[in-house]
Amino acid sequence: MPPIEDYALLSDLETAAMVGRDGSVDWLCVPRFDSPACLAALLGTEDHGFWRVAPVSGGPCTRRAYRSDTLVLDSVWETPTGTVRVTDFMPPRYQLPCIVRVVEGLAGDVVVRSELQLRFHQGRVVPWVREIGRCTVAVAGPDAMWLSADKPVRAVGDGTATAWQITVPAGHRLALALAWAPSHRREPPVPLSVPAETVLKETVDFWRHWSGQCNYQGPWRDAVVRSLITLKALTYAPTGAIVAAPTTSLPGCIGGERNWDHRFCWLRDSTAALSCLLRSGYHAEATAWLDWLVRAIAGDPADLQTVYGVEGQRLLPESEAPWLPGYEGSRPVRFGNSAVGQFQLDVYGEVLDALWRSLKAGVPMPAHVWHLVQELMGFVQRHWREPDRGLWQVRGPRRQFVHSKVMAWVAADRALRMAELLGREGALDEWRALRDQVHRQVCREGWDPARQSFVQSYGSSALDASALLMPRLGFLPARDERVRATVRAMRGLGHGGFVRRYAQGDTRSSATDGIHGGEGAFVACSLWYADALAETGRPQQAREAFERVLAVRNDVGLLSEQWDPDAGRQLGNAPQAFSHIALTETAFTLSGAPGATPEGR
Repeated sequence: MPPIEDYALLSDLETAAMVGRDGSVDWLCVPRFDSPACLAALLGTEDHGFWRVAPVSGGPCTRRAYRSDTLVLDSVWETPTGTVRVTDFMPPRYQLPCIVRVVEGLAGDVVVRSELQLRFHQGRVVPWVREIGRCTVAVAGPDAMWLSADKPVRAVGDGTATAWQITVPAGHRLALALAWAPSHRREPPVPLSVPAETVLKETVDFWRHWSGQCNYQGPWRDAVVRSLITLKALTYAPTGAIVAAPTTSLPGCIGGERNWDHRFCWLRDSTAALSCLLRSGYHAEATAWLDWLVRAIAGDPADLQTVYGVEGQRLLPESEAPWLPGYEGSRPVRFGNSAVGQFQLDVYGEVLDALWRSLKAGVPMPAHVWHLVQELMGFVQRHWREPDRGLWQVRGPRRQFVHSKVMAWVAADRALRMAELLGREGALDEWRALRDQVHRQVCREGWDPARQSFVQSYGSSALDASALLMPRLGFLPARDERVRATVRAMRGLGHGGFVRRYAQGDTRSSATDGIHGGEGAFVACSLWYADALAETGRPQQAREAFERVLAVRNDVGLLSEQWDPDAGRQLGNAPQAFSHIALTETAFTLSGAPGATPEGR
């Protein structure tokens, strides 16, 4: 398989595709991010579905790049007979999902081949393929994919796949389009009837108009804009939800079992996503995300989940796909996520922090949302002493995770701030007492005098990168010696200049997360470390840590969840929203931009 960093992202704001340097789309779920895949070679072989458009000579492209401030990808092949460019994009939802691929001859003559093999239901179901007019249609159950070209081409099909081949001379172009539609529809989808030049211009204009709203003007503007475009690309436009990643089961350890489905929306990302969008000038997106959040969590606070579907759905049953061999043999391949059933105390703090940030930014808070705040605080008051599965949603035993307790403090603190700003009544004295009690307990039970650091859980000596968030959350000021000592101690989680979530490979960490095998360094944790260095007065070291992360983005500026410094490759689902959110936040912090001061400082 190509390395994870070989893949670029395409998106229409409702689903996404992953296209490699060899011109092959190896991942596509339709019609939504969390729908079953119809191209799944990323998690198996070409037998599980792919669509390659490239010179017949094969091999990776010579160079590629997104057009400036867009999600339109240009890939160029220089061959012995000539040079050709393939432009890939997904028009922001043109009624139905569609991938457009425009082939243009730049010099000489190049023979280009389009080879499409569709496999519905996560790479498992072989469709029935037939010709209808100028289109090739593949049908299986409720799904149909329509493939068309704007010029006559020679097609060769074997009943399950379609190959087209054409010689492209300099100055000539060919547009191919692949669109999904419900299988009962008998007419080609609308996107196939619109000229490719029109759709391309509209797509470029859409992205450039959106990117132009970014208000970041610091030294890393290109990286920030690319991260924000990626975040927008992972947004499900109909609801405002933001998925963690468009992929599932890309491994945290090659050949291992740390393979999760990230095509859903985590409440934990809510604060970071809101802060990132609001700082960058995207109030409409922040408001849409907040609206989704409030709708998703409506009901009994005891039923609050850590993760939801893009439309707020609660049932995300986790299953395995034994017919898929996994990325580089990393099994099992999982669809769905059982984290929906975990008790994770920290998400209550995340939600209340998100509500507070939105209120402070001028987003109105209706009366029913204040009622929700009171209900959430009532639950925190009753349950904050209980062990949970924490920030990293471990599959081992529950523990008294320090970060979870810190977020219980955040919940009380933000509820009190909202009450003050709104002039609302509530159990304010009880909330103040809770805030003080949690703070005292964390400072007593979460601090290890021998290690001179806040640790992962009460009674443990294990380090956890989440402790780096304390000054940003306002739990302790950056000048506090315990914060400074904790930042120094995090060198114990260092891995080739990056930072792991927590120690891997010893009995304690295995008992903590319940999963065998190691993993790479977490990109977000490495960026938290850069933030903490800056906050504790080490700006040069902070900048160096930040630029190490910038250096491991792929050639089109994308980051996955993790980085393996030993193998020099990306790991985990890609691109990861949390990584790009953290990159944007760190750029604001290091540039000294307005709004970079943490809460409570």
